[in-house]
Amino acid sequence: MKKQVILIMTDTTRKDMLGCYGNPAMKTPNLDQLAAEGVRYENAYTCQPVCGPARSAVFTGMFPHSNGMVTNGVALRENVKTLGQRLCGEGIHCAYVGKWHLDGGDYFGLGKCPDGWDSEYWYDMRCYLEELTDQERLRSRKKETAYEPDMTEEFTYAHRCSNRAIDFLNRCQDQDFFLTVSYDEPHGPSLCPKPFNEMYDGYCFEDNPNFQDDLSKKPLMQQLWAGEMLHAPAGQINRPSGDLSLFLGCNSFADYEIGRVLRAVKDYAPDALIIYTSDHGAMLGAHRLQMKNAAAYKEVANIPLIIKGKAKGKTIYDPASHIDLAPTILDYFGLTLPKCLEGKSMMSQIADSSRRINDAVYTEFTRYEADHDGFGGLQLMRAVITKRYKLVIHLLDSDEFYDMEKDPYEVHNLIEDNDYADVRDHLHDQLLDFMNRTRDLYRGYQWAARSWRKDKKPVWENDGYTRQPENEENEPRQLDYNTGLPMKDAVRKKKR
Repeated sequence: MKKQVILIMTDTTRKDMLGCYGNPAMKTPNLDQLAAEGVRYENAYTCQPVCGPARSAVFTGMFPHSNGMVTNGVALRENVKTLGQRLCGEGIHCAYVGKWHLDGGDYFGLGKCPDGWDSEYWYDMRCYLEELTDQERLRSRKKETAYEPDMTEEFTYAHRCSNRAIDFLNRCQDQDFFLTVSYDEPHGPSLCPKPFNEMYDGYCFEDNPNFQDDLSKKPLMQQLWAGEMLHAPAGQINRPSGDLSLFLGCNSFADYEIGRVLRAVKDYAPDALIIYTSDHGAMLGAHRLQMKNAAAYKEVANIPLIIKGKAKGKTIYDPASHIDLAPTILDYFGLTLPKCLEGKSMMSQIADSSRRINDAVYTEFTRYEADHDGFGGLQLMRAVITKRYKLVIHLLDSDEFYDMEKDPYEVHNLIEDNDYADVRDHLHDQLLDFMNRTRDLYRGYQWAARSWRKDKKPVWENDGYTRQPENEENEPRQLDYNTGLPMKDAVRKKKR
């Protein structure tokens, strides 16, 4: 039987922007149907809530701190392989249609097809802009264009991405393939035609305690991020607006375009494994914040994830992560998982939703973009999340700990609460171990010696180990510093 995978991504779709995640006001019938036919993950997390780093983890199976893409505007490390390279090397046809954001170029990309992907179908945002006149380019970057009388779906990036994806499915239906369809929508400027551009006029989210979070016990960075909204009344934060209406309308338009692709999948690749997710969410006023940054709040980090495989209509509440998508796809194709991958295959869970893959997952932040000197600048964050608890370490700021069972809106920061010291410290130890296992470039005693962790003291030696990589499929085995010979043990005690 042919083996075919379709990965569909949107940009800046948070979980409650899909009807299937419990918000009946959201009109997303195609993704809702996909969830009914597959597995829906309630507690799936991005590896970093920023476009490029989030995508880097999806397409390499390595965290941003490992693959080198720790912020927008920098490229992947040269010796890091993408899924396209790995699968193409095994004779599997790989096509990437849509936003890439991994080449170190500006927002739109370089317009050049990377190794491993079919250049005939390559279509990053620069390719789209180069189809337009200068005047059309200007229109494509203005939200006001959505309301112009001659605005059509054919003008949008989403529609042209769908067209290419449908063409690929038609022409390549008899092959093993991996197809990615990566929409920029609903990310701003959120262009969409009628009726989507006015579908959510007058809408605002249901009120909840996090709109009234005064951030007084949260990191200083969040208070600065809130700006003038820090002391605004909740009604001024969560209210109908043209920007919110257009953004949500564009989200429904993205669902419409995804529906076009899903109908083609049924016609041409009915047995394919289908994965839908978003790179990250958006705060949209939650905790008085907008956009995304160094935060692990559900609104920005807990992303939608739907997988259509063997199980149907199932919901999984155990933690899940983008880091597991690359090993899942490689496993689906029957390939050996390289040592450098930092996640696990989810294939057994997709077949049997009672299987647990993760007890905890991790997310991180370094900075928003290399070219920006705003948005907080350097903000080093690492977080560990379980089904119930979330520990967030801000290296240059104060930390956060939440009991999401008792406080689902993540308002009450319990980092100094002695009643939670045991579980907090256990998760802290897990996080430190994770940073060591993945050779986190930014690890050091500062992550351990936090003000609330009395048993951890700063020490020069840190954990006292040398941790060399074992990426033998990409490079020769590294040499031991003390002998000059190929290393025998990748992790060993340092010699002083």
